[in-house]
Formats: sequence, C-alpha cells, structure tokens
Amino acid sequence: MSTLSIKEKEIILESIRDIPDFPKPGIIFKDITTLLGNPKAFSTLMEHLTSRYLGYELDYIAGIDARGFIFGAVLADRLGIGFVPVRKKGKLPYTTVAEKYSLEYGFDEVEIHIDAFGENGLCHTGAPSKVLLIDDLIATGGTAKAAATLIDKVGAHCVEACFILELGFLNGKEGIKAPVYSVLEID
Repeated sequence: MSTLSIKEKEIILESIRDIPDFPKPGIIFKDITTLLGNPKAFSTLMEHLTSRYLGYELDYIAGIDARGFIFGAVLADRLGIGFVPVRKKGKLPYTTVAEKYSLEYGFDEVEIHIDAFGENGLCHTGAPSKVLLIDDLIATGGTAKAAATLIDKVGAHCVEACFILELGFLNGKEGIKAPVYSVLEID
C-alpha cells in the first residue's frame, strides 16, 4: 500500500488555498481548484491514489457530486474501471435509488442509478461489485455516509471511502460503515 512522503504531503497541502469566511463568517473554506490547476500537485496526488488502489481489484469508483467526479473519473481511468457519479437528487435521468442525510438546517438527498454497479449491484463474476467511494473533503460526513449507504443499498460493496482532505476535528468519518482513508488530515 502506497504512503505519501512528508514532501509529497506538503506539495499537495500547499496547493490547496484557504478562503476565510466562506461560505459564512468563521469558516475557512479549503479550495481545491488551486490543486487542480497545479500539475505537480495533481500528478503527485493521482499517482499516490493509483498506487494505493491498484491491488484492490475494484470494479468501480463512485465520486460524490461534484468535486468527487474529478478525482474519481481520473482514478477510474488510470485503473481501467468504471466511474459512477453520486448525484444530488433530480440530476440523473434513469431509475434511481436515493438516500437522505441531515444538514445543519434540514435534509438533502443523493442518488445513483439503480443499475450503476451492474444488475443488482453484481459484477461480471456474480459477486457484489467492489466500489471505492471518493470525494475531495470530508467534514461532518453526512453526504459520505449517505453515498456509502447507497452503494450497499443497490447490492454492491463499498470497500473504502477515500477523501483528499479530512477535517478531523469534525469527526465526519464516524458512522461510515466502510473503512476510511484520508490523504491529508487537518485537526
């Protein structure tokens, strides 16, 4: 299993811009657009993720709307497997399965196509499809928990949830049934 060196972690972390008071006062937003625009940092990250997940024998990568699409699609391409978008409710055109999750003031939902990971979630061998869930950041974890639940709900198996950045002080990974891997963690 691949691990990042201190220098590689610095390359990635230094490429993420802090935006104070966004989206509201007191919040420091972690802007990954600067990571995406930095070829050295992005390549370092994607080489690490490719190395880490090569031996997992995954069938699919599921990326959470919208930044998880970027990392997930690139990683799926590098691993030669399928990519599945986990979308916000109402964005997918075919029959879907949805999962609600709590927000600070209310609820939201994410959904996937019912056949996103094969019929009944089964891969070509008849076993549950092995899926890696990926997103850019985990904070409180509501969206990630809902997405991991969706994967299992359609008969596939979420083998791990991967995040580029974890805000550890928010304990967002608690309650995610799959193992969680964060490339970088901020406490």
